[in-house]
Amino acid sequence: MEFNDYLVIAMFLTFVGLLFTGFPVAWVLGGVAMIFTLVGYFSDLWFGTLTGLDYLTLGMVINRIFKFMDNWVLVALPMFIFMGLMLDRSGIAEKMMKSMQSVFGKVRGGLAVTVTTIGIILAASTGIIGASVVLLGLLSLPAMMKQGYSKTLALGTIAGSGTLGILIPPSIMLVIMADQLGLSVGDLFMGAVVPGVILGSLYIAYILIFSLLNPKAAPLDPDRQPIAWRMLWDVFKSILPPAGLIFAVLGSIFAGITTPTEASGVGALGATILAAMNKRLNIKVIVEVMKACFNTTAYIFAIFLGATCFALVLRSLGGDEFIERILTGIPLGPYGIMAVILGGVFLLGFFLDWIEITLIILPLIAPVISTLGFQIEGHGVVDNPELVWFVVLIAVSLQTSFLTPPVGFALFYLKGVAPPEVELVDIYKGVVPFIILQLIGLVIIAIWPQLVIWLPALAYG
Repeated sequence: MEFNDYLVIAMFLTFVGLLFTGFPVAWVLGGVAMIFTLVGYFSDLWFGTLTGLDYLTLGMVINRIFKFMDNWVLVALPMFIFMGLMLDRSGIAEKMMKSMQSVFGKVRGGLAVTVTTIGIILAASTGIIGASVVLLGLLSLPAMMKQGYSKTLALGTIAGSGTLGILIPPSIMLVIMADQLGLSVGDLFMGAVVPGVILGSLYIAYILIFSLLNPKAAPLDPDRQPIAWRMLWDVFKSILPPAGLIFAVLGSIFAGITTPTEASGVGALGATILAAMNKRLNIKVIVEVMKACFNTTAYIFAIFLGATCFALVLRSLGGDEFIERILTGIPLGPYGIMAVILGGVFLLGFFLDWIEITLIILPLIAPVISTLGFQIEGHGVVDNPELVWFVVLIAVSLQTSFLTPPVGFALFYLKGVAPPEVELVDIYKGVVPFIILQLIGLVIIAIWPQLVIWLPALAYG
């Protein structure tokens, strides 16, 4: 290996090591970039190495920041975040929970199925993991515990269902991925719909089978009543508002009426209207939502800036070529290399947040996919179908990062709203089956790429 290759490895190890110090991720990314720029500069000056790093390297970051802040696609981020937070305050989920519980309560495991169904609907209308997990935890955990559900099944269902929002569009992760790789946001949104439904269906199937085999883990509601038409009407009325919002946002994108950025504004306005219709909108709520939106957006954009510095220095050292040499040198064939990449992303999810993986790792490994020779039919209307399929696979892999310790944020969101008798180890045990289900879904999508390509091809064709 060359000297630059050792610096690339040292950069990664230093970054991962400093994450455990508790410093903000954005500072760590930018700080590591500056430190290794100095290391490269002084090694060139004193030892005659050829890293090519100097003060001009970091000066190039300014141009990248201007280009980054001038990106209209990223305007969708704060708007989608606002939409999710406002919908969280609208009271829609409470109404769905009450109405759907009366119907699904007749089935063993029905309450868990209700939570999963609401999680899917929230995922398609919010996309904010923290809001979904906290809301599902507050609404359903007390009811599930009161009905006698096992703690592991209840906790795993809530955490697994809450994380669907990072995959099912409108997903802020897919917006960032599209921006990083120059892909169409609409292609990724449509490509992620079927995989998201597959994961949700796997959850429901597991819950029903597990409840059938372990009746004590999911007892029936003792107060259940026969299903009446009024119950079904209440379910329809509770689902209609979020379904209308989903149709307004995703339907307008898929039909080509609006861009994702314009649709994000429609979603933000629609969520505000729903909150007003439910009499949940006031000055206090608006201020709280705007503060939370500002904090989340600032957090993401700060990591963007730090990652820009880190990626620039890494690529100046030849990090992308180094990664490509390693991956293409693996004697396992295209699918074997793909499995190694997805396995690496899965393991990185134990230690890194999805934002760092998306901004740093994804741009390094995505070019390798183009060299592996995958032939996926895009039906003449989907640009770069192999890359769209690959990005959705990465998105499914990254969904597991919310459930895997030690940095699985969904676990800590749930622990924060759980009663004192619920320990973190209970949550860990509960999410294991759902992590396995996510990996099964990943294998299904990897074997049948058309599950990703079918919807965008249908929409454009």
